[in-house]
Order: sequence, then structure tokens, then C-alpha cells
Amino acid sequence: MYVTADHALSAPASDANAVAGELRDRAEIVDALYRFGLGQDLKDRALFASAFAADAELDFRPAAGKWGGRPPVMSGRDAIVDTILTMFTGRVDTTHQVTNPRIAIDGHTARLTALVEAQHLLAADRAVFALLKNPYDVGLVRDGERWVIRHLRIDNAWYTGDPTAIFGG
Repeated sequence: MYVTADHALSAPASDANAVAGELRDRAEIVDALYRFGLGQDLKDRALFASAFAADAELDFRPAAGKWGGRPPVMSGRDAIVDTILTMFTGRVDTTHQVTNPRIAIDGHTARLTALVEAQHLLAADRAVFALLKNPYDVGLVRDGERWVIRHLRIDNAWYTGDPTAIFGG
């Protein structure tokens, strides 16, 4: 699941243009995941949608399976955005923190692995929460000058609180 190369860049250090291009790609790749998290946190439909390809898939089953949840795989940018924002807006406040991003680029596709800590609090009762540490496995595609998520698989390393109160069983 993890990108485990023993170095960050594949462009030779002697090729400044290639290094600059790869660094730009890497910044845009991580930014897709930042748009995913901040779009949810702000309930910003346009920002959240900008993280995904039109044919994206989001698979939360590995994480939800840790507490007995059985969500379907969400398919399509519009369905993902509608489902998540409808589930959270006005009901759940979130914060997402992305760490340890590792990236492998292959032409116009890329793979990103990262750890995401996601705090979820019920708006009506802040004592009800779920704090999740989730390994993300992300497949991305180039979309002009930026990168977007084509496939996102979310697992769970640990959690505390009550995820069923946030996501259902």
C-alpha cells in the first residue's frame, strides 16, 4: 500500500528543468489531498469537488470495517461530493491533517500514500466525536496544470471515540 522508494525525486539533480517540473507535480499531487481535506472541513463544495476526477472512486470500506461499518464504494465526483457533504454539513465538524506524504509519478498518473488524522465532532454534542488515524492510498491523474484523485482507499490504523455516531454502523 505504501510508496516506499528510497528517495523523493526521480529527476537527476543535474537537470534543473526536470527537477523543477517534478517538484511542481509533487506539490500539485499533495495539494489534491489538501483540497480533499479542507473542502470537507470548510464544507466548500467547489474546493472539495476540485480534488476529484469526474470518474473518481472513494473506498472507505477498509476504515469503516474496523468498527463494523459497511459503506458502499462511492463512484463519481458528484456522488462523492454530494454524499459526504450531505452527511456532514450542519451535523459534523471536521478537521483533517495530512502527514508523511510519499509520491510515485509515472507520466500522467501518480500514486500518493499519506497518513491523515481526521477529527469528527457532532455539532449538536461536542462530547460525541471520532478521532481517526487513517492511511490513505491515492491514485491520481494529471488534469492540465493540476492533479486530481481518481481512486482513494482509506484504511484505519486506530481510532478513539465513537465512529458509529458519526458515520453509522
